[in-house]
This record gives sequence, C-alpha cells and structure tokens, in this order.
Amino acid sequence: MFRWVLAIAAAVVGVDQATKWWAESVLADESIPVLGDLLVLRLTYNPGAAFSIGARYTWLFAIFAAVAVGVVVRLARNARTRGWAVALGLILGGAATHLIDRLAREPGFMLGHVVDFIDYGGLFVGNVADIALFVGVTLAVLLNLRGSQITRRDTVDFPPNT
Repeated sequence: MFRWVLAIAAAVVGVDQATKWWAESVLADESIPVLGDLLVLRLTYNPGAAFSIGARYTWLFAIFAAVAVGVVVRLARNARTRGWAVALGLILGGAATHLIDRLAREPGFMLGHVVDFIDYGGLFVGNVADIALFVGVTLAVLLNLRGSQITRRDTVDFPPNT
C-alpha cells in the first residue's frame, strides 16, 4: 500500500505545481470567472495559513508542513487498506506541495508564499493541494468513524521501543 500512497502523493504534487505554474503565467493580470462570482480563478500569494492567518509566521508553517510530511510517511508505511492509502496519499501530497512552496518560492527559503488561485465566492482562495488535503482528511475521518484502522495494532510500535 505504501507505493499507492507515494504514487497518489506524487500525482497531487505534480498537478498542484503544474496548476500553480499555469496560474502564475495566465492569471497574473486577469481573473477568469468560472461560475459567475461563485468560482473565480484569481492569482494570490499567501504567506500565512488558511485565510492568510499568521502571515508573519511563514517559517513556522514550513516547519509544521515538514513535521506533517514525516508523520504521514510514518503512518503510511503501515497502511493496510486502499481507503487509508488514498487518504494518506492525498494528505501527504497536499502537505508536501505546501512544504515545497514554503521552501522554494519567493521571498525565500522557509518564507515562501503559497500560490492560491481558486477563489470560492470571496470566502477564501485555495489551490489543488488544499482540495487534496480537505478530501484526504475528510476520508480519514470517515474511515476512522467506520472503525477502519490504518494498520493492525501489532504492526506498529509507536512510540518506538529503544
């Protein structure tokens, strides 16, 4: 299942980064209404978290994304069902691509702004990684509510014995 997680995560990163490249090249000087004012493609750069909260703490979001990637990889190595592989792959891909933005985009390392371009009726602006994170977390919650475990209890030693 770990290969599925990595493949899904890689697909999310690829699609997210490609759509961000597209948005930067096409939407720099214009907005494109998709569903009137309800859904508009509009380029923004987000230094903070959701709704640009914490814009002065971009470096902290980079650390959080790196920790999230590590935790999800650890969990995903022991995933035993397709549902969990999909959920963890979506979460890993979303967290990884946000980490890439924080590390590699302007204004610099650990301070990079996330490229957002999907405006949801003026409520918030997001990107493909945000969609993947939302769907992945929602799926994980539903799997958990159904009683599905990521792994068998006897296959994970967490915290590890030393």
